[in-house]
Amino acid sequence: MNKNEKFVITINREVGSGGRTVGRKLAEQLGVKYFDKAIVEGLTHKFGLSIERIEEIKAQKKSWWNDINTYYNTLVNSASQPMDAEVKLDNKTMFATEKRILQELATQTSCVVAGRTGFMIFRTWPNHLNIFIQASLEHRIKRIMARQNVTEQQARDIITKLDADRETYIQKYEDTSRYDTRNYQLVISMDDLSEDAAVAVIMAYINGMK
Repeated sequence: MNKNEKFVITINREVGSGGRTVGRKLAEQLGVKYFDKAIVEGLTHKFGLSIERIEEIKAQKKSWWNDINTYYNTLVNSASQPMDAEVKLDNKTMFATEKRILQELATQTSCVVAGRTGFMIFRTWPNHLNIFIQASLEHRIKRIMARQNVTEQQARDIITKLDADRETYIQKYEDTSRYDTRNYQLVISMDDLSEDAAVAVIMAYINGMK
């Protein structure tokens, strides 16, 4: 990946690993946009987006990126995320729509994408880096207990459910596993790293790339 050209960095992560925070901090370090589930869903609802609607907006209004960019800033700078349009899509259509949204956004600006099957969506993108953030079960349990104020068993249940749901979601659309390290250029364990230290590792990797 060449950081001097338009790029996409995807962060796939295990729940409780801190990967989302790493992605956000990395985007800040690089001075680029950060997209995750909440932001993509916010854009989808705000603009009533479907694949067809995206094409209509692009055809009818050349400033569509400015509108989305303005609303993006509202989303990331506000604790509340207003939904001005209601859009109901089945899972398959939602996957296709979110894929198109992210790809359209990536044609406009360099960005860091956390989750949302980014490693699949951008695996053939011309200038990308796929990263997997993981951690031991003990580390993840402790972090979820602290972050969500839940018991150890509740944290275990959260991890078990989300791990299974995310793996099922991936395998529904692609013949691969999110744990297959061949899907990534960089895999990081958070057990002995702070989030800032993980960002430093990624930056060192990027700066060392040809």
